[in-house]
Parts: sequence; C-alpha cells; structure tokens
Amino acid sequence: MKQIKDLYEKDKPREKLILKGAPALSNRELVAVIFGNGGKNHPLMTISKEVADLLEEKELSALDIKLLSAVPGVGSSKACQILAAFELAKRFYTESEKPLIRTPEDLLPLLKIYADKKQEYFLTITLDGSKRLIDIHVTFIGTLNYTSVHPREVFALACTDRAASIIVAHNHPAGTLIPSDEDRLVTRHLREAGMLMGIGVIDHIIFTKGNGYYSFAANGELCLN
Repeated sequence: MKQIKDLYEKDKPREKLILKGAPALSNRELVAVIFGNGGKNHPLMTISKEVADLLEEKELSALDIKLLSAVPGVGSSKACQILAAFELAKRFYTESEKPLIRTPEDLLPLLKIYADKKQEYFLTITLDGSKRLIDIHVTFIGTLNYTSVHPREVFALACTDRAASIIVAHNHPAGTLIPSDEDRLVTRHLREAGMLMGIGVIDHIIFTKGNGYYSFAANGELCLN
C-alpha cells in the first residue's frame, strides 16, 4: 500500500486538489486531505480507504464518533474532523436551499395552498438569523380571535425550530384585505409576547386567493404604542 511519501508530488491528494480542484479527488483522497497525516503503523492512504469505504456503506445519519473511531488508526480526533467537515457542509448546503424571506412577495408563493381554504388558517412562519425560511406551521384553523391564537402555541413552535424571528399570516376566505379589530389585537398580543421571548414578530400578513395581501409591517402597524 502506497504511503503519501511514496506518491508522485502531483498525485498527492493535497497537491492534486490544488492543481485540479476538489471534484477531481476520489472519496479516499478527500478523506486523506481532511486527515492530513496517518499514525504509527497506520499509513494515511490505508486508513483513508477504510474510512471512505465506511462512508459509502453507511447512511450519513448513522455515523458517529464511536463508529468512525473504531477504524484502526482513526481515533476520536480524526473522527471529530470527519464529523465536523460533514456537519459544516450540511449546514451550508441546507442554508443555500432555504428560501430567503425579505418581503411578503418572497413568502406568498409558499402560502398559495392556503389561499383557497374555506376557513381561516393561521400560520406561523419561522425564520433563522439570515431571514431564511425554517418552516411553515399551521397553528390554528377557524375564525381568528384574541383567545384562539395563543402566544404559547406560536412561540412553542418558534422555540422548537430555534427561530430568530417569525412572521404570522392568515387567509381571508371572504376576499377582503382589510384587517379586523381582532387581527390587530392578535398582532399586538403576539408582538408583546415576542419581545419578552426575544423572538421578533416581523410581520403579520393577510392574504387572499390570487396575489392580494396586506402587510402589517409595510403599513406601519407593528408598533406597540
């Protein structure tokens, strides 16, 4: 089995990556770059092959410190390197796939399935610190009023999602976009609760069939005074 020192300079994983880019490397070579070096009686390319084989056999969700460190020559330190690299890649890949919600227009296409409902659907939209969508939750179905939409349910969802902020939204089956007194009362109630929780309610959107909507934020109705 070749060791790194026995390979031609241009064929060493790190040098190959520099010359040709990461996509040109095999799974074994990518693992070797992450590890950097082998250990006593465990050449780098040997343990890299065994780890690469393990990665190809197992689901990523099944990988853990115990499983990886059981490979001869890996140990907990190198297992941590692999798991950290995977977690970082997963976070950035997932982040890039999440819709960025900067305006009501960014969100409305995601709410279309509720626009035709015969009843009012109250939705809690959770966002991360970059205002990217985490999830859309149906929090309540029925006529909106002060007692039906309780902050406990809304912010329990936000806490579960570890949201930095939320948008709440509901449809008006009758087609009107004029907020009712109850709409305004619910909005104020949630804003007050959000301030205590440290999770901002950045908008309340009323939407109807088609593209019509009313944004509390755009109309300056999110102040508490």
